[in-house]
Amino acid sequence: QVQLVESGGGLVQPGGSLRLSCAASGSILRINVMGWYRQAPGKQRELVARITSGGSTNYADSVKGRFTISRDNAKNTVYLQMNSLKPEDTDVYYCNADQVLLYGSLGYNMYWGQGTQVTVSS
Repeated sequence: QVQLVESGGGLVQPGGSLRLSCAASGSILRINVMGWYRQAPGKQRELVARITSGGSTNYADSVKGRFTISRDNAKNTVYLQMNSLKPEDTDVYYCNADQVLLYGSLGYNMYWGQGTQVTVSS
């Protein structure tokens, strides 16, 4: 029904920058919240940043001042600009679309992308 396609991951040196993108497609009427999470092997998935359709944002303390989340509501796309990257930012990053309302549906759903690897290393 809904697909989230991520792009922009890769290998970068400490102090470098990357920009992640995630485009949602399907019979989408509205996506209230879009966000990015990350997960290391053997650890729980944790919130990196999220943004509402109105532009309100939340960030993990560890990325405040370095990462910026934004979205294009018309394109159902969310971005994560990551600056001053550190080795501890190395993880698989997952796009999330929450409180998604589909055409013809009465309820809200949540969807995940397939994940994109971000590696920060010299």
